[in-house]
Amino acid sequence: MEALYDGYPVRDDVYDEMVADADGSIRAPYEGLRRALQSLSLEELQQRSEYVSNAYRNQGVTFDIGGEERPFPLDIVPRVIAEKDWRVAEAGVKQRVKALELFLDDIYGAGRCFIDGVLPRHVVVTSRYFYRQAFGINAHNGVRIHVAGIDLVRDAEGTFRVLEDNIRIPSGVSYVLTNRRAMGSGMPELTSNHAIRPVSDYPQKLLAALIAAAPGGERNPTVAVLTPGPYNSAYFEHSLLARMMGCELVEGRDLVARGGRVMIRTTRGLRPVHVIYRRVDDDYLDPVYFRHDSLLGCPGILNAARAGNVTIANAVGNGVADDKLLYTYVPDLIRYYLGEEPIVPNVDTWRLEDPESREEVLDRLDELVLKPVDGSGGKGIVIGPKATPAELDALRETITAKPRGWIAQPVVQLSTVPTMTDDGLRPRHVDLRPFAINSGEDVWVLPGGLTRVALQEGQLIVNSSQGGGSKDTWVLRGDGRRVRVEVRRPTGPTTVSEPQVQQRRGVAEKQEQKQPQQQAVWAGSDERC
Repeated sequence: MEALYDGYPVRDDVYDEMVADADGSIRAPYEGLRRALQSLSLEELQQRSEYVSNAYRNQGVTFDIGGEERPFPLDIVPRVIAEKDWRVAEAGVKQRVKALELFLDDIYGAGRCFIDGVLPRHVVVTSRYFYRQAFGINAHNGVRIHVAGIDLVRDAEGTFRVLEDNIRIPSGVSYVLTNRRAMGSGMPELTSNHAIRPVSDYPQKLLAALIAAAPGGERNPTVAVLTPGPYNSAYFEHSLLARMMGCELVEGRDLVARGGRVMIRTTRGLRPVHVIYRRVDDDYLDPVYFRHDSLLGCPGILNAARAGNVTIANAVGNGVADDKLLYTYVPDLIRYYLGEEPIVPNVDTWRLEDPESREEVLDRLDELVLKPVDGSGGKGIVIGPKATPAELDALRETITAKPRGWIAQPVVQLSTVPTMTDDGLRPRHVDLRPFAINSGEDVWVLPGGLTRVALQEGQLIVNSSQGGGSKDTWVLRGDGRRVRVEVRRPTGPTTVSEPQVQQRRGVAEKQEQKQPQQQAVWAGSDERC
């Protein structure tokens, strides 16, 4: 273990989640991991890492980077989160999803937040992802955000902060599921010695939420996953979720809208579909209302949704909540809609529409991080301290011409976690994307979520599309130690009286009588899925 940490640097301005200080003391949640790694040499750990990479390649766990399919990098050292820390993050994610759900319902309805002055109307209506076509489209149970991905980081003090919201089409959960499976086969001595919250419930939780959103009165709804097709960078996730939920995986050409309903083309004719978990952007979803040249969606699907005959998850128009300018107002929205203080705070952010804030930011461009409000995947971000003078001059002109299009934040030194490199374990920056599922009755948060790691030294952009990798994320139960239960057998002979024998025989007979009925119920449930 000591060899793995030779030369491991610890910085005062960065929170390392495993190593507490320069003396090498280990934080409590990682003590079990440290003990498990002690028996492995650097060479053995590298061999395990190579085994996991080959397994990902063979299983087709890939991500498209620059038009090239590559195995999705999984670092062999997991990220560990203590139970008490996870409770805070989980509560903060739930709170945020509930507030954004109310916000979206409001702006596509009465607009009370504008009337009450919580935020200016132009912040919403000038957003690239605000669609007036979404008015009048409501799911049966009123849910617009069926799935959310809230990106969290830990600052220099180890405090969770929200970096951004992903309410449109959050992706990455498939890697959470496959990472756990790969770690179980590649590092079984680690997973078997820890009490870790499971992640395998996600597909069933998602399916239950989609079924709950089906048009009213439909007892056995058909659920489909709508994908842009196999050339999409996240197609692996689309096919995996459809398979694990037992749902149809369809492309736009497989669907047809007639008479206010949507149906799937099958070899036996048209079959009605009631819930569509779409992985296609709004602009390509319905060529009647959006891009007329789109071949990825289904003409007329919005009319069917407005008629209440099909539910689109996530709802059209949710992207306005992803706008990074709107992000700055979310703490106020939490106070307005829920009457609560934010549990997990935002990262400090400047709104460049404000003249005073813009002037300050323009004077400090070389110190700050500038983000386009409609960007995703880390694209368009300018990190001031690493930018050239020419890049900063061009950025200054862009901001001056269109201040609505940008926000500014301080350089947040994301927390680090030991990561496998050729030189042993070294700190690399990470973020965390917990996934939340909203059934209409409750918001459930997947324990842990997707940890993305910047594999290059000093890199702060962790996005997969920018060459980042991932880690298996462990949320511990209690102190993380797995308790072994010892079964004690009776040492002496046991006797059972005749009345007890008769009583047990009667219970057994009653159970046998109930068994056919139970089998019928289970068969009906399997058919439904």
